Amino acid sequence: MRLLGREDLKAPREPRAFLVAIAKGLLFDYFRRAALEQAYLTELMLIPEAEQPSAEEQQMILEDLKNIDRLLGRLSSKARAAFLYNRLDGLGHAEIAERLGVSVPRVRQYLAQGIRQCYIALYGEPT
Repeated sequence: MRLLGREDLKAPREPRAFLVAIAKGLLFDYFRRAALEQAYLTELMLIPEAEQPSAEEQQMILEDLKNIDRLLGRLSSKARAAFLYNRLDGLGHAEIAERLGVSVPRVRQYLAQGIRQCYIALYGEPT
């Protein structure tokens, strides 16, 4: 479905290889999202029963997590890691640069890419 929505879709030179690549990508996405869901459910079990969100809230949270995963999946692995280190772990630019083995200006670029993806998800492409 995603391919059908692309304007610049050209006929592949190797249709079988193209389909294999698509299938591998879909499997990778499926297993990554299944792992994400399992991690969420595991963490949910650690919350006292009286404080657990309702089933509807749990489903909404899980859908949000999947959307965030899809959004961050558009970033390179280093950009994704930098964004998560900054937003979830509260690390500064220098700490992130050291962990990723890149310069501080590169970390700034990665964070800008992450913020741009969030902006696009909320408001669409800037004009």
